[in-house]
This record gives sequence, structure tokens and C-alpha cells, in this order.
Amino acid sequence: MKNLVYVLLFTLALCACDKPTQLPKVNGEHAPVTSSAFTNNGAIEDAYATKKSDIQVSGSGVVTQLLPDDNNGSPHQRFLVKINAEQTLLFAHNLDLSSHIPLQVGDEISFSGEYVYNPKGGIVHWTHRDPKSQHMAGWVLAHGKKYQ
Repeated sequence: MKNLVYVLLFTLALCACDKPTQLPKVNGEHAPVTSSAFTNNGAIEDAYATKKSDIQVSGSGVVTQLLPDDNNGSPHQRFLVKINAEQTLLFAHNLDLSSHIPLQVGDEISFSGEYVYNPKGGIVHWTHRDPKSQHMAGWVLAHGKKYQ
């Protein structure tokens, strides 16, 4: 019976991985990001194809480039993430509202934030909590730790 419960829980966790806002959990904590933990990037791909912006999305990908922080106005950590063979996203992670994410090229991440269309693939921002609670909170999950 105990094994049947584990099989059912494992199956439910696999099904949850297909939902953009779900991440697998182990002992109540988010599991480390691995290829099997990737979430669905379909909403991002659709927004890019239809040139839509200001859409809350969740997804995953691989860090391909670390860019210098943008220190004009509110400082933002910037990096590029490849989400499929054709699309790369620019991330603008607000450093006034969240901590710096220790990333390296090749790191796999999962994320939630607001997508903004551009012809190069798009931008993801709002990867943090809103101190005024007027915008949906976003996050970046890297190395098993959530940054928001």
C-alpha cells in the first residue's frame, strides 16, 4: 500500500510539471531545477508569435549569457535564457527588490514573471515581489533556491 501511495504521488508530480505555474516539490520544498523539472514554455512562445506583451508567464530554460547589470535608475541584473531552439529571452531582475542571482552560463532555471514582446525573443521582468501588492509576484528558481 505504501508503494502505491508513492507511485500515485510521483504520477501527480509528473502531471503537475506540465502546468506553467507548478513546480515539483520534495518534502514541501521546490526540487532542484533539472531537465525533468522544466515547465511548459507554450504561453511565452504564443505571446512571441502573436507579439503580445504584459503577460504573466512561467517557464524554464538555460542561461546562455550573463550581461552587465543595468544601473540606470533602479539596478537590474541582466542575463539571457534560451527556452527553445529558436527563442532567447532577456531577463531584467530588479536588484532593489530582490537579491542578485548567482548564475553561470549553462545553468538551468525556472521562472515566473511578466513577458514583454520584442523581435529578438522578448523580455521577462517582474521576477520579484511587488512591495505595493498591486502586481503578481514573480521569481527565478536557480540551484534549488527561489529568488524574488
